[in-house]
Amino acid sequence: MTYMGAEVTIGQRGVILSAHCLWDSRESASSITITASSCSSKMSEVENAFRKFAVYGDTSASGNEMTGKNFSKMCKECGVMDGKAVTSTDVDIVFNKVKTKGARTITFAEFQQAMKELCGKRFKGKSPEEALQAMYGLIEGKEPGSVGATKATKVGGVERLTDTSKYTGSHKERFDESGKGKGLAGRQDLTDNRGYVGAYKGAGTYDQTH
Repeated sequence: MTYMGAEVTIGQRGVILSAHCLWDSRESASSITITASSCSSKMSEVENAFRKFAVYGDTSASGNEMTGKNFSKMCKECGVMDGKAVTSTDVDIVFNKVKTKGARTITFAEFQQAMKELCGKRFKGKSPEEALQAMYGLIEGKEPGSVGATKATKVGGVERLTDTSKYTGSHKERFDESGKGKGLAGRQDLTDNRGYVGAYKGAGTYDQTH
């Protein structure tokens, strides 16, 4: 088969066994070198992306094998899984189809087979070669992101509303100088019930009023 200007040999499970670029006899030697280099470079970037996602969340991982969880993450973040043509169910089914029986991970070779299985669904209307090329185009150069880790930011009016130094009146009394809330003491006037006479309130206030 032809893939990205190269004649590609596919094994029994769809794994790329060898590839050599095709060119017209009229092309210069320099253009031949550039085409061959681009073929190798693209697959190298895809494999680098595979390794980065393979070790995500596991410092002891070698990067040679990928779990189903990380495979799903990769498909989602790279746009392989679009929720329409390719769903999470499709991704799970293909993962279990290409992995070795009893295994919990897939190798890069099995990953390539998975992409071949999914590219036809993701890019309907394209030839198998074009679909696979488009699929790898989504993946090359990508790396995992920290999905779900949302950083809070304060901008514009929000920052003014949360700046306790600008509070006035009763609102100002609810916070100390450092901006820390005073709790109940900042919400109501508390009186000291201690005194010589039962139920006397306001101990220590005599000198302040006379």
